[in-house]
Amino acid sequence: MKGFKEFIMQGNVLDLAVGVVIGGAFTALIGAFVDNLIQPVINVFGGANVDGLAFKITNDSTVVDLGALLSAIIAFLITAAVVYFVFVLPVTEARAFDRKRRGLPEEDEGGAPEDVVLLTEIRDLLSAQRGGTTPAQGDALPPQV
Repeated sequence: MKGFKEFIMQGNVLDLAVGVVIGGAFTALIGAFVDNLIQPVINVFGGANVDGLAFKITNDSTVVDLGALLSAIIAFLITAAVVYFVFVLPVTEARAFDRKRRGLPEEDEGGAPEDVVLLTEIRDLLSAQRGGTTPAQGDALPPQV
């Protein structure tokens, strides 16, 4: 039971739980926005029928409702834009500001991964200790005998 309590009390588990609850509330908000504001506007362009931009293949069933599809796409784009501008962008900027404040170099996304750089430095140091020449960058380690 102690291990379970420690797991639940970890910061990332609590953050995830809060995120799921906030996400559910945000989804309901965006759904109401699209259903009550966007969908009626789309229905205006769909003609006088109640289904908006739907078309029927038979007389009694709706087969394709383009208005509902368009509403879902708009809801997704709104949700993605809000998540990006409210969560992702500020966190990215805060991390960059923190790195700059601490005097750390900016993150280079195009460079080699950190473990590859460290392994290359170790290879070069070992080669220098043995009195050999340092292989060109990108060369593989020579086979060991």
